[in-house]
Amino acid sequence: MLALAPGATAVYLCVGATDMRKGFDGLMRLAAEQAARDVLQGGLFVFVNRRRDRVKLLWWDADGLAIWYKRLEVGTFELPAVNEETNHVVLTTADLALLLAGIDLASVRRRKR
Repeated sequence: MLALAPGATAVYLCVGATDMRKGFDGLMRLAAEQAARDVLQGGLFVFVNRRRDRVKLLWWDADGLAIWYKRLEVGTFELPAVNEETNHVVLTTADLALLLAGIDLASVRRRKR
């Protein structure tokens, strides 16, 4: 189980299709190219494969890198709608939880609070 406190860390969804054979170094390179951020400065980076049935999360926890990997047996992950020039999207931890749970972010209605 992945538990993140709301607002605890920035979440960057790299929207391009990712080769899931990539490890720490390959994902760090993709994060630098697509999100224009250094992984070692913090944040959680989300990568999805072409079929959108697998997701990898890369996270720097102050003394090392960690990868979290999820493969769906049925269905796909629903990504937010973006234009073709966009390389990454900044998400909240709540958005990430909804994405991993299979909820379409476009159908979520946020209440003013």
